[in-house]
Amino acid sequence: MDILFRQLLTGLILAVSSITGVAQQNDHDSWKQWYTEGFLEDENSPLDSAGITLLQFYPYDTAWVVEADFSYSSDGSVFIMPTSNGRQKEYVRYGTATFVLNGISMQLTVFQSLKLREIPEYADYVFIPFNDDTNGTETYGGGRYLDLRFADVEDHKLTIDFNRSYNPYCAYSDGYSCPVPPNENRLPVKVQAGEMLYGGMVPEH
Repeated sequence: MDILFRQLLTGLILAVSSITGVAQQNDHDSWKQWYTEGFLEDENSPLDSAGITLLQFYPYDTAWVVEADFSYSSDGSVFIMPTSNGRQKEYVRYGTATFVLNGISMQLTVFQSLKLREIPEYADYVFIPFNDDTNGTETYGGGRYLDLRFADVEDHKLTIDFNRSYNPYCAYSDGYSCPVPPNENRLPVKVQAGEMLYGGMVPEH
């Protein structure tokens, strides 16, 4: 009976894992569709309907979904983040996410834009600009971003899904001012998840 019970339990766990995996894949597919269609809805978008067909992504992989310990920042000082065209944008450090990736403990700082904080619909918007070892070869050389909301942090825990890493508009055109990820958000690994290098050429915006 003990062996039979273990076999049944193992089968149940595998079945639940399979269902969970399918649900996560479907959720990711929905996100990717929403992300892609967003280019057509934004009047400042660098891509048209033909351009979005050249977007490229790594295959979805649950290994790139990590749970991080989140610490809110007590430093309210303004952080000046440089941008791709030499301008500067003002942010504050919202907090720090600590997690394990490939067996290595890592940290990423979560930032909040002072400008967006004044806009009601974006008042709870924060983001993670980061670099990794794929930049310039498999992914955009200027790094990638992850978007979050305040509510994504629960009991000092934050789920980071690198499958949702996306390129700034500067990856498609020179006519934009995109925040450059700070050195503190440099990951010493290849994050082979999320959006890859763009597959086409786009004229200046």
